[in-house]
Amino acid sequence: MGFLLVLAAFWLPGAVFGAAIGLRGWTLGAAAPVLTFGIVALGIPLLGGTGIRWTALSVTLWTLVVSAIGFAVTWAVARFTRRPESERERPRWSWRAHAFTALGVAAGMGVGALTVLRGIPTPGTVNQDWDAAFHANLVRWIAETGDARPSTIGTIANLPDETHYFYPDTYHALLALLFGKGGLTVMPLLNFASIAVTFAVPLGVAAMCRAWRLPPVTAAAAAAASACFTSFPYDLFWHGPVWPYAAGVALVPAMLAVVRLLLEPGGATGPLAVGVGVAGLAALHTSVVFVLVVYCVLILAAVLFKFEPIDWRRAWPSLVAAAVLAAGLGLPQVLPSLYNAGGVTAAVWPNAATMTGAVGQAVTFSPMASFPQWWLGLPAIVGVFLLARHRRVVWLIAAYVVLGGLYAATVSMENGLVHLLSGPFYNDNYRLAALLPMIGAVGFGEFVHTATAWFAAKVRPRLPKLHPAAPVLAGVVLLAAVIGGFSRGYVYLNSVHVNIAYRGFPAVSADEETAFAWLARHTVPGERVLNDRLDGSVWMYALQGVKPTQWNYYGAPRTSDVGYVSAFANRLETDPRARAILRELKVRYAFVGQGNAVPDQRNDPGLLNLDTAPGFKLVYRNAGASVYEIAGQQDVVAAGAAPGSAAGNGQ
Repeated sequence: MGFLLVLAAFWLPGAVFGAAIGLRGWTLGAAAPVLTFGIVALGIPLLGGTGIRWTALSVTLWTLVVSAIGFAVTWAVARFTRRPESERERPRWSWRAHAFTALGVAAGMGVGALTVLRGIPTPGTVNQDWDAAFHANLVRWIAETGDARPSTIGTIANLPDETHYFYPDTYHALLALLFGKGGLTVMPLLNFASIAVTFAVPLGVAAMCRAWRLPPVTAAAAAAASACFTSFPYDLFWHGPVWPYAAGVALVPAMLAVVRLLLEPGGATGPLAVGVGVAGLAALHTSVVFVLVVYCVLILAAVLFKFEPIDWRRAWPSLVAAAVLAAGLGLPQVLPSLYNAGGVTAAVWPNAATMTGAVGQAVTFSPMASFPQWWLGLPAIVGVFLLARHRRVVWLIAAYVVLGGLYAATVSMENGLVHLLSGPFYNDNYRLAALLPMIGAVGFGEFVHTATAWFAAKVRPRLPKLHPAAPVLAGVVLLAAVIGGFSRGYVYLNSVHVNIAYRGFPAVSADEETAFAWLARHTVPGERVLNDRLDGSVWMYALQGVKPTQWNYYGAPRTSDVGYVSAFANRLETDPRARAILRELKVRYAFVGQGNAVPDQRNDPGLLNLDTAPGFKLVYRNAGASVYEIAGQQDVVAAGAAPGSAAGNGQ
């Protein structure tokens, strides 16, 4: 039930809006999630600025309003720009082509879901990597405060007084609408959303292939293969995890399907879809806009060099309208990110390959891999050459050169130019690696199409009475059996990668989760718990609603009040400032866990040796966590708050 709610949240709002503006078929199905995020992105400042709580009801009404406006604009433009129906029609697929592509999409979705489910022990299992706690806290924060504006989330970034703080929170704002619905808590929401992202990839790839006139066999095989590459989306589910960025990259193929509408203008449908879609991508993660810009520039170049057909006289109004809407709706999502631009571009990750090795990884579509995915990579690179030979989607081949080259340079070189170009991606090897598999999937699809066409041409003269589709289907089945039999969809390999973040390395443990539940029974709203930034206790709010003093692994600035007590809390009996800060923060308890998210770093010194520190009384302990009651703090919260007790288990 919970998973179906997540799927509905991803697809339904965008499907309603997309249908209202005239999207249909594969493009509508694929573009629905990116339009959903666009609607959410546009609604966040409007609803928040007018004091309307961020709830499922208010967002539903907002979706209906936006859809009505979109319908009205589309209808009005169509009324005054009618043209012959025949000019708007694209080449039709037979029902067999649609059915075959649907099978490829279903196979891709099945592989994606199976991979994630095998990598995550249970839907409620905590992702242990660095940024997971921030994402989880943010989902719950938006759900409980009813305000999704990025300027209101500084608290959980340990910057409570920073009203200009910015982090793209559209992904979290959508999931926050489901918090508490159908029994959904934070981790099932985030884990189910990962599966939803894997569903969006094959659907988007199929829609892109359909929109850009690639054969049905290419579309079906590409959709199926898109779920098998390790570097996307699976590496992004453990590295970081960078869930919003993964969602944005997953929706790029759908946006490319929408962009195709601008070359065959049909009124306001294309510009509206592009404008809202760009807002969605920008609000998911600003980095993804740079990816879309690369593709759009290369598509424009392909049009100018006549690799893609266009009627400029009819297309220019759509192109201009799309550019204006994309800028008007996208820039407000991008500009606030300039607040933290310096921190983004200053990130430095160590080189992970030699130049030769990096090029090899890009050529085999196995970036950041210790061993190439031969059964995908070799057919994919052959397919890229076949696309070039057939002069199909040459802009995609150019994007492979640009993005593959940027990945190879970033993972193997350190210089100012590389840092400048990769800066929007945090100079992160994994984020750039994630941009290659979609191109590899299309290359794989073209390889399958060409191979099966060759096979069919050899078979038909010998079996003239055979249905024309039969040898093609037989060729596809044969290739699927051979490639799938040896690779097995790389399900095992990719599930192992997903599981990297769920293995329970020393951050938050089951014992700590039990202690969080104890705190939830002994604290009241408005109260905070003194905690260490590295021992996993930053999860207490996301999992149990208990507000900590330290909200994430980065920790509060040392010059802040929280930074001070984190350094000197165990001296509170002799340090009046520490006592005053704890009273102001309404802290009665201190939490100490046994884990450490970064084992080679020290825990906060102010929470060390609390067993012997004056003013701290042990009131709860299990094998992995301890809770201390702080003397003289009982009156900082309203009467009726549950007091601590003698140390014990489960009290």
